[in-house]
Amino acid sequence: MSRKSEIADKLVQAWYKGSPWLCLLKPLSAIFRRQATKRRAAYLNGIKQSWQAPVPVVVVGNITVGGVGKSPLVARLAEILKEKGYKPGIVSRGYASQAPCYPYLVEADSNPVASGDEPLMLARATLCPVVIDANRVAAAQYLLKNCDCDLILSDDGMQHYALARDIEVAVVDGRRGLGNALCLPAGPLREPPDRLSTVDFVVFNGACEALEIPGYSMNLIPCELRNLVTEEVLPVDALVEQHQVHAVAGIGNPDRFFETLISLGYNIQKSAFPDHYAFKASDFIYNDALPVIMTEKDAVKCRSMAHKQCWYLAVRAELSDDFQDKLVESIGLVDKNR
Repeated sequence: MSRKSEIADKLVQAWYKGSPWLCLLKPLSAIFRRQATKRRAAYLNGIKQSWQAPVPVVVVGNITVGGVGKSPLVARLAEILKEKGYKPGIVSRGYASQAPCYPYLVEADSNPVASGDEPLMLARATLCPVVIDANRVAAAQYLLKNCDCDLILSDDGMQHYALARDIEVAVVDGRRGLGNALCLPAGPLREPPDRLSTVDFVVFNGACEALEIPGYSMNLIPCELRNLVTEEVLPVDALVEQHQVHAVAGIGNPDRFFETLISLGYNIQKSAFPDHYAFKASDFIYNDALPVIMTEKDAVKCRSMAHKQCWYLAVRAELSDDFQDKLVESIGLVDKNR
């Protein structure tokens, strides 16, 4: 791990442990909070204009930095909506992507360098059209012009108010909650905590007892192990009989992945990398023949450099029937009122 990554990791730990030295950053947090509130108010009051799509727009986002499980939720929502007869398309920023142009249509066989990891994962998992652009409006317009879609799912983008949204779904890490509930840089929040009272649905990734906020639960259920080279599929605990496995994660919250493997019975050797890390073949070379298990998000970037001991753990977002029904009902009302 680089020095920069180590500093970032220590800052994240401080946010969630409530380290007292963070009080030194509170003046900067007050400025950040004021600016975030002012910016949202400008769109709400019409000072700045939002573009309204001719189809329902559902934004799945969060108010904290770091991984909370948005992309697995987007994948599951796309599956649910297709079952209900919708033709969803997905827009994403495409963080760390190096596309030849923007907007850029991501397909299942796209180069991960061009597409970024999460958009490519979504394209492969959902078989929906995925368009990336830091300008969410441009991405949505390109999607509607070039693809057969009647609904837009935005992976992240809750703070990108230039794209008007009909429904907001905020995802919260059930275990970590909102940390010390302070805005950046003294805390992990992109917007103040009361922003959650304005969204349509709050979804907790895992059980949450720290926050007294009404919401719905989501659990990420391990589905299968898939080999990056041979595409062989095994049950999630098939490699437990090995003495140890290497657990590799370059995601926003690697501890969640490591804990999942441990809960399945694995004895792991951890290798944590920064979120959206650009892996190298040498990252998977160890002085042993133990299996290497990584996340699906990391796997999309590593197929070309993986060896036959590399596997990824596929997960599926499990949602309550109540949440699914109310979301579909809300989308139906949007359609009716268009």
